[in-house]
Amino acid sequence: MPRSRGIPPGILLIRSIRGKDWSLKTYRYLILFVTFVAYAAYHASRKPSSIVKSVLDPHPVNHDASNSNSNNNGQVNVHVHVFPWPIGDVFLKYNETHDDEKGGWAPFNGKYGTSKLGEIDVAFLAVYSLGMFVAGHLGDTLDLRLFLTFGMIGSGIFVALFGMGYFWNVHHFWFFLGMQMAAGLFQATGWPSVVAVIGNWFGKRRRGLIMGVWNAHTSVGNISGSLLAASVLDYGWGWSFILPGGFIVIAGVMVYMFLAAYPEDVGFPYPSDSSPNARGVIRDDRMWEEQDGTSNDEEAPVPRISSLHRKGVGLVGACFIPGVIPFALCLFFSKLVAYTFLFWLPFYLSQTEIGGERMSVKSAGNLSTLFDVGGIVGGILAGYISDKLKARATTAATFTYAAIPSMLLYRSYGNISKTMNIILMMIAGLCVNGPYALITTAVSADLGTHSSLKGDSRALATVTAIIDGTGSIGAALGPLLTGFLSTKGWDAVFAMLMIGACIAGLLLSRLVCAELTERTSSTSPRGRNNVQVQGPLSQSLLRDGRR
Repeated sequence: MPRSRGIPPGILLIRSIRGKDWSLKTYRYLILFVTFVAYAAYHASRKPSSIVKSVLDPHPVNHDASNSNSNNNGQVNVHVHVFPWPIGDVFLKYNETHDDEKGGWAPFNGKYGTSKLGEIDVAFLAVYSLGMFVAGHLGDTLDLRLFLTFGMIGSGIFVALFGMGYFWNVHHFWFFLGMQMAAGLFQATGWPSVVAVIGNWFGKRRRGLIMGVWNAHTSVGNISGSLLAASVLDYGWGWSFILPGGFIVIAGVMVYMFLAAYPEDVGFPYPSDSSPNARGVIRDDRMWEEQDGTSNDEEAPVPRISSLHRKGVGLVGACFIPGVIPFALCLFFSKLVAYTFLFWLPFYLSQTEIGGERMSVKSAGNLSTLFDVGGIVGGILAGYISDKLKARATTAATFTYAAIPSMLLYRSYGNISKTMNIILMMIAGLCVNGPYALITTAVSADLGTHSSLKGDSRALATVTAIIDGTGSIGAALGPLLTGFLSTKGWDAVFAMLMIGACIAGLLLSRLVCAELTERTSSTSPRGRNNVQVQGPLSQSLLRDGRR
């Protein structure tokens, strides 16, 4: 019998205490919870750099002369005010956080400080995107539980070491650059691994909605990371890195204890496993639900099938799966937009007058979380719509095009009042994060379990790595360009973002046309007699078969 990867120690402990195994449904809830917390911790550990930007470089680059007043010495007179929304003193007066008490932190407080902050971001994201391609292949060949644990603990260590630069009084740019690059390398282990785990446990039925809800971990992580970093900012910016770093280490221990990365390792067959060793062919969620209904919370009456039985697919082979390249290129520009907001929105808020007043760094960090609240709604809505329409590309393109006017409105009218800023920020978050969430979750899982792979192949982590790795190159480019463009004015930054969103939508045009054509043909009398497979990807396979 093939070798098994082993049952997580936490599950073994619970089994011994209960005296019986969990049902399939319970395992799936556990997988959703553990992977949700895991990737929320990843994103929480990425937020501190955006929160402390205005502490490291406190002198605003204000090119909106109409929104500020200058005295005879050329200094900007900034109005300060308490923003009581939404929970009292979370929004503090500008001078209560002592932002500029020490004039920033060298080497980021000089003439080129903003550009250096952009270089730090791009260093992190460049290593992250390159590491993603390697991590995806390793995720399909190694034990995902151990691989994910290793990546999370390593990430936490280097995020915390960046913060230790404050306590060690480090002012060397190369120290901070090195810590960010090391953290980016370990962070690359996260996304391919968690998407692969979810794809292992869930079939395609309702995958868009399930993964749309599950993908809220991105926004929850951003929100929790912002709040954690901002909560200890008054004690020194180093704590803003150490606290999220500790959070991801603790989450990594939880992954090691409780994450069953493969259904086979706890006695259930793979959801689409057509291996002759499996007892029957499990093709979709409905058959899993039937099995779950008969388990009666006892140990699953199925033979253990090794998670090592299927072989992985190489990077080149995964690139030839229909749809992988177009979605990867689309995500390049979608993540350029999303990650620019992730890394620069708090800085933008702290240096932009809203209703004639400018808020503190801590207040800007707290307010920026509302962008991610909109992102949660966007991810769920995009997943639900794509399930109903059975059209992933059309849904993603629609949200991407809608992001263009939403960003234009936010830049043009977000400074009128804080209420208007909040409303427009949440709408922009919904439109920006909707396609980003859909492509990195449901689309990646669909392609990673594509029918062209057959039952004996695993490509979930590899396909996810190709798509998200390509997207992460764009994620590195966006913050880098923002570091330079922001010195010329924020209008230039928003113009870049809108152009990026437009290109992202155009890259899906061919797939959108194919989906619309397939949908039209399926409604005809002749089309109803054909077997329907979701999306334009099936058309490519049918064309290949006819050849």
